[in-house]
Amino acid sequence: MSKFGVDLEVHIASLRRYARALLRNNRADAEDLVQEALARAVARSDSFQAGTNLRAWLFTILHNVHVNQVRSKAARPVEVDVADVESKLVTPARQEERVELREMMRAVDELPEEQRKVLLLVALEGLKYDEVAEMLGVPIGTVMSRLSRAREAIRTKLANEGGVALRRVK
Repeated sequence: MSKFGVDLEVHIASLRRYARALLRNNRADAEDLVQEALARAVARSDSFQAGTNLRAWLFTILHNVHVNQVRSKAARPVEVDVADVESKLVTPARQEERVELREMMRAVDELPEEQRKVLLLVALEGLKYDEVAEMLGVPIGTVMSRLSRAREAIRTKLANEGGVALRRVK
């Protein structure tokens, strides 16, 4: 091995440490970076001036290779298989759900106050019939009948309106 090769070999461990630090301990990429820097150093060994700081020259090459790789990665997008991210790319349309929700809320708003209170406490808040009866100060049978009438009024209102027919455009 030439004198240059022997001198070069002394600095490989420190180049690896620096490369791992640059690449946040990604060993595989750090090894690739060191390999590329050493290949360039050997290819350009004739440009090294004997008697100057070989370590500084090698670190400069390593740093420049790293900068070039970072720029290269930034310039080209990351390639991803579409099958791997397809479920993330498709967001189902929610217009129909929003229209149905708006119709439902309109029907609830049109209920008499007593029925709306019972419906919201049971359906929305998840309270039990006896809890609602105690809260409103009415018998449990009254809660059940108001809830039944509220549900039937909403079913009738939504059935009579027939829903909004949206046309799908692709």
